[in-house]
Amino acid sequence: MRTTDIVTLCMNPALDITTSTAVVRPTEKLRCAGVRYNPGGGGINVAHVAEVLGASSMAVFPAGGPAGELVHRLLVAEGLALHRVSIGGSTRESFTVNETSTSGQYRFVLPGPELTVAEQAECLLQLRRAAESATFVVASGSLPPGVPEDFYQRVATACSELGVKFFLDTSGGGLTHVDSGVFLLKPSVRELRECLGLELRSEAEQLAAARELVARGVAECVLVSLGSQGALLVTAEEAHRFAQVDVPPGSGVGAGDAMVAGVAVGLTRGWPLTEAVRLGVAAGAAMLLTPGSAPCTREDAERLFAQTAPPVTVR
Repeated sequence: MRTTDIVTLCMNPALDITTSTAVVRPTEKLRCAGVRYNPGGGGINVAHVAEVLGASSMAVFPAGGPAGELVHRLLVAEGLALHRVSIGGSTRESFTVNETSTSGQYRFVLPGPELTVAEQAECLLQLRRAAESATFVVASGSLPPGVPEDFYQRVATACSELGVKFFLDTSGGGLTHVDSGVFLLKPSVRELRECLGLELRSEAEQLAAARELVARGVAECVLVSLGSQGALLVTAEEAHRFAQVDVPPGSGVGAGDAMVAGVAVGLTRGWPLTEAVRLGVAAGAAMLLTPGSAPCTREDAERLFAQTAPPVTVR
């Protein structure tokens, strides 16, 4: 019997630090105003938003060093269900500076710690244990140094063996080395371009690329996020275009993770896939209304969901 709606895997979590300054200039000492500390990383962001939207979730992640300890304490204080795999290396930090004079945003993402073979195996073991009681498993984010590029394929295989639907949102080698077992794959158009080595300038080319991944058996569904242009959903039977919701410009940190969370939550509610994607689009837009990488609010996500246009079928 499934007892957890969504289990997430975050192989490269981060301590997200957000601040602001009037103007970003080279070589000068920049005085910053205020600072926020948030636990971050793809899978952690997904679990946060899933909880906000009313689903039960659990985050599995490796963490170590002072930054890892703070990430762990912040998550415990927030009441998020979690399973931490202790590691010898130090969890990375991610630094975001908002330039108040221009509304520009500068994001500095440090590399993660190198995980040993034993630490990688423990992450996979703990994920398998958590997934036994899950409805969906979501792996989101980059792979840290030392983790082989086929790691997410191992996760996909484990989920297939357990009969759990697997969502994947990643890039680089973690994406190109997956060949089967994914229920929903969510690349950005840039990640899709890099995965297939194609320009993908037009919607027709983007649809063809997504259909290729479905036809090859990589994923049952491919959801291509297009930023301000919305999203494209492709399955073996059909394809749909989703318009973005207009919101004031804000921090885009975690918007893609919120989209994945919204889709998964919609499916836990028993909604059709297209309605679940509408919730994902709304949740991603709602993230623009929150500071730093703080999760969106349910009120904002539900309000924006009511404003989303029905999807348009495309060929």
